[in-house]
Amino acid sequence: MNLFNRLPGFPRTPAGKERVVLRQLPKAFLFGTLLLAVPSLLARLIASPDDALAITTTDIYVISLVILHWTVVFTVGIAAFIIMMMKGPAYVADAYPLDEAETLDAPPKWKPHGKPHGR
Repeated sequence: MNLFNRLPGFPRTPAGKERVVLRQLPKAFLFGTLLLAVPSLLARLIASPDDALAITTTDIYVISLVILHWTVVFTVGIAAFIIMMMKGPAYVADAYPLDEAETLDAPPKWKPHGKPHGR
C-alpha cells in the first residue's frame, strides 16, 4: 500500500537557503549553548564562595537564556523543514466520488434567494 501518491508532472523547486539553515542548526545549537553557558562559568571563577546569591542569579539567567535559545533553534528548524517539504513533490489523496459534486455542465444545485437587498 502506497501512502503517498505523487502528482505526475509536478516540477520540483530547487533547494534554497532552507537546506543551508537545516545544515547549520546543529552547529548553532551546540555553539550557542556553550556560548550562553560562559557567564555561569565565569561567575563561579570570579565570585567568591560566600557570594552564592550572585552565582545562583547568574545560573537562573543562563538557564532561561539557554532554554530560549533552544526554543528559537527548534522553531527555525520547524520553519525550514516546512519550507523544504513545501518545495518537494506534490502529493494527492486517493480520489473518491462525491455525490454532491457539481460539474461544469450541470446547473448549480443552489438557488439564489431572489432579488438582492438594498436599492
